[in-house]
Amino acid sequence: MTKAFSGTYAALLTGFADNGELDRGRQDNIVDHVLKQALTGLYVGGSSGESGLMSTDELLAQQGMVADRAKGRDTVLIAHVGQPSLADSMQLARQAKALGYRGLSALPPHSYPFSDEEILDYYTGLASATDLPLIVYEIPSRTGRALPFELLSALLQLPNVIGMKYTSADMFKLCLLRRHHPDKTFFYGFDEVMGAAVFLGADGGIGTTYNVLGNLYTALDAAVRAGDVEKGRELQGISQDYVEKIIATGVMPGVKFTLQCLGVDCGPCRKPMKLRNEQAQQDLKAFVTNDVPFRHWLAL
Repeated sequence: MTKAFSGTYAALLTGFADNGELDRGRQDNIVDHVLKQALTGLYVGGSSGESGLMSTDELLAQQGMVADRAKGRDTVLIAHVGQPSLADSMQLARQAKALGYRGLSALPPHSYPFSDEEILDYYTGLASATDLPLIVYEIPSRTGRALPFELLSALLQLPNVIGMKYTSADMFKLCLLRRHHPDKTFFYGFDEVMGAAVFLGADGGIGTTYNVLGNLYTALDAAVRAGDVEKGRELQGISQDYVEKIIATGVMPGVKFTLQCLGVDCGPCRKPMKLRNEQAQQDLKAFVTNDVPFRHWLAL
């Protein structure tokens, strides 16, 4: 049975002007490019969108820009609203509801070492802010610690919580969560091993490189579900080749550099984030320009 919201989502990038200001034209360019691809939807305002470098007012504005640009399309919009302040998160959630977003997601509260009880209280408050389905988030690399199984299990039982975005290398914990909560929807967040997570029961993926390779990840998801191991391995290998290149440049800067190489005026990352390593940039440009398997999956 297909679960609610299952599928593939681009963790949408943010368009900035050269001076670092939010830029509607460049945001529209990014949305237009991603919407050409065979994805289920867009995940707006998350870490891939540099939300940690944006104000709440900017995130509110971005929600509106994306909703306007995607209007009339059969695209599922999920708003990431996870701010350190519950009040800011609730403001983002309520506007997303008013704009017609179909679901919400949120990082655990961060910036301080919050206790398990504080994290549970945060999600309880956020889940009650609207009636939109809420996707909780496990990402130890961003929050500084892996949340214990007992806390994640409790979060999945909150009203309105329909599932979890899981971005952790602890695949056994993902399997346990699935086993104990078979009715919930689980998304995987490490693009380079997404196929392994789908094999283990993930219901889809949400990722940064989907902005470029959305067609590939949708095909990878389908191949694994169909039991086509060789096809899945081939597609995941293309993904890994690309991820290896952008790790050397910085992930978000590398994906934006890729879009620029493809003729998409998406702008730079917001400082202090920037492209690293001149040689890595040259290697990435050569890969994007010349690698035949990679180019096969680009949106036209």
